[in-house]
Amino acid sequence: MADLRIENSYPGERLGRPASGSGSVGRAGRRLAAIAIDWACAVVISMAFFAYDPMATLAVFAAVQIVFIPTMAGSPGHRLVGLRLTMLDGGWVGLWRPVVRTLLLGLVIPAVIWDPDQRGLHDKAVGTILVRR
Repeated sequence: MADLRIENSYPGERLGRPASGSGSVGRAGRRLAAIAIDWACAVVISMAFFAYDPMATLAVFAAVQIVFIPTMAGSPGHRLVGLRLTMLDGGWVGLWRPVVRTLLLGLVIPAVIWDPDQRGLHDKAVGTILVRR
């Protein structure tokens, strides 16, 4: 039986994204670096103000995501590694999408399950994509 799947030559091709450069899908290395930067900042703030309470760290991490994504098109980690979060059509993400995306990100599992375009379930659920600036 013939395989009827259409293979993409690069992540984001079927979404009309370029293979590389500005607007291309953010790859795993940059994404992991961004979340590590954001988490490290949340840990430092938690240590300074909350005696390193794990729940406070998670709350700080979530607050940073929810505040910076709609205002700067990405978290500080995203911006430092050259990524931005946008709608699939390139529009503004609005106010509710960062909240839902962050709640799903906090569950971890939706963020580590990716489609062939390297979009996590948390991004697919709200219609966003993480791309290079």
